[in-house]
This record gives sequence, C-alpha cells and structure tokens, in this order.
Amino acid sequence: MNCDVKYMRRAIQLAKSSMEDTHANPNVGAVIVADGRIIGEGYHRRCGQPHAEVNAVNSVSAADRHLLREATIYVTLEPCSHYGKTPPCSKLIIDSGIPRVVIACGDPFEKVRGRGVAMLRAAGVEVVEGVLEEEARALNPRFFTAHTLGRPYITLKWAQSADGYMDARRDTPDATPFQFSTPLDATMVHRQRALHDAILTTASTLLADNPRLDVRNWDGPAPTIAIIDRKGLIDAATATRLRLFTNPTRRILLFTPQNGLSKVIPPAAPTASTPQSGLSEVKNPASSIFTPPSGLSEVIPITPATGLPEIMSILYSKGITSLLTECGPRMLRALIDANLYDAVRVFTSPAPLGPDRGASPAPAIPASSTITSHQ
Repeated sequence: MNCDVKYMRRAIQLAKSSMEDTHANPNVGAVIVADGRIIGEGYHRRCGQPHAEVNAVNSVSAADRHLLREATIYVTLEPCSHYGKTPPCSKLIIDSGIPRVVIACGDPFEKVRGRGVAMLRAAGVEVVEGVLEEEARALNPRFFTAHTLGRPYITLKWAQSADGYMDARRDTPDATPFQFSTPLDATMVHRQRALHDAILTTASTLLADNPRLDVRNWDGPAPTIAIIDRKGLIDAATATRLRLFTNPTRRILLFTPQNGLSKVIPPAAPTASTPQSGLSEVKNPASSIFTPPSGLSEVIPITPATGLPEIMSILYSKGITSLLTECGPRMLRALIDANLYDAVRVFTSPAPLGPDRGASPAPAIPASSTITSHQ
C-alpha cells in the first residue's frame, strides 16, 4: 500500500472520532509522520476548539520536535488560511517547519477555497492533493453541501402510521392523539435535533401542536428555530401562548410578510429594551429582536414571491449549514417538489390510521432517494 494512502486512512479514522460534536465545522483528522513512524496525530474535537492540525502538532513529544522539519502531515481537509475562532492552520504548518503536506480534499468554504494550499506553496511547502478524496468528502456531507450549494444540508423527518398517513385531526381539545412514535423514537428525534444547526417548522405546525422543539431527551445544544409564517399568523399575543417563545435563550428566525411585522412587535413600546408581552419593540421592525436576553432572534420579512430556495439561502447566510424539518405534509411536499432535501428519516407506527380522522397522506419520495426508516 502506498504510504500516503496508509497514513491518510489513519487521518480519516481520526476524523470520525468527533462526528457528533463539530456541528457547523467539518470533521477533520491529521497525522504527522517522520522517520517512518507517526510522531503526532489529532482531530478537531468541537466547534471553537483547536483544529486537527493544531492538536497533531501539539501531540508531538519534546524528543520528536526536531523531526518536524523532515515530516509529512496528512490532513483530511485543506488547512484553513484565515483567522476565525482559531488562527490559520496553514500558518501553523509553515511556522512548525513541516516541509510536506498531503491533503485529501479541498475546503469549499468561501474564506478558504484553495487559499490554504496557495499559502503553503508560497512558503515553499510541497503539497500533494486528492489522496482518498472521496472517502474524506464522505466524512462531511453537511459541510460540503452547505458550502457548495449555498444552502443548508436538509434532512426531511416525519412520523407516519403503518398505512402511510400523518397529521390526524383532533375533533375535541381533549381528544387522544394518535401515537405515531415510541419513547425510543423520541430520543432518536432529539438526537437528530442536536446534530442539526436549525429546525425548520411552520406557523401552522406551531399553532396546531405547540411543540417545544428542544433536545431535553439528549445531551446537546438546542438548535435555532426557523419558522415560515407566510400568512402572518404569529402575532405578539399568539407568541406568548407558544411554548417555543418562552425560552429567552433560543434563537428564532421568523419569516413573515412585511405587513405582519407590526403584529409581532407591538408598536406602542417606546424603546429597544422595554419588554411587552414577552417581546420587545425595536426601531427597525425589519430586524426585530423578540427575545432580548439572547439578542439572537429576528423577524425576516418575506413576500408572496419569496420562494423556498431564497429562504434556504438566507438561512445559509446566517450560519445555518444543516436543517431538520418539523412540519406538516404540505411543507414537506413543497421541499420535495423544489428538490430541497438531502436525507430522509421516516418513523413508522405499527398501527394503521386511515383517512377517517382527517389524516393526510405522507409525502411520496422519489425512488432515487435514500430513506432511513425507523419502525
């Protein structure tokens, strides 16, 4: 086996160690080889923490530090070249004196895109690209989808009955809801929520179910909530009754018509910090903040002409690289029709429901799609 392939396989193995922790950042592994052996290795553990290259260099023992000037570093993704939450890894490699870098695949992020390789070569570092490229790309489908297509990686998720129905009507307030999923299913859903940057829902779903959309059954960060409210159904009074709006630390992005903005933000409040009905007035309603303690939520104006592709582009511009749906069959079908999905997860109850309770048929997925089914 080619030595470059051998050590890149180890780097890929390391990258898999943090598959659930890096979120918007990619999973990356790095291996440093000198004198025919591995002298250092590392991987990116968590968003905001040191990158794989940093951890690999830091793992080299004092006795082996002198070997860096004759070493090769194997990295599953092009080293970054910009200052973000951490300094550029390309600069670290140059400053460490490592003369050769083997990269599996380029970084599609707009602040990198070949600049890392260019920085290394400009400093006289030998760079080899494309070793096990496809295997390395497969580590980060969300990252590559987001930064290549300019929209989040979209996972469609729904629960359905054994005969393929969802959204049963509740004839009375105390009517017993149909049990679509089990406690284990709920835990799996909460895990999926924690793995995505944001949850996509609609005003209709919120008004019908009043969900919390949190991760209380799993250890992980609560995702941003993106709400599409084309009819301006969510006003200030309604928001105070929805459980989703009771947590001031949740980031909520509400897409609503221009003429619905005044309904969300009460016009009588005089300042940007005076609470009213759990919300706040701000001077510019087009960038309204309605959870002032976090300062993260905002109202985003849309028109009838604003399509789903544009909404997805807006979400990407706000740092959302992965999206999980929590909505009804109408929105699911709209996403499918627009080809705005990358993965499908379906939770199927063992019991049939039938159309008698006003249920809607679950969406039909094209035969070419890969579906993860939970039964």
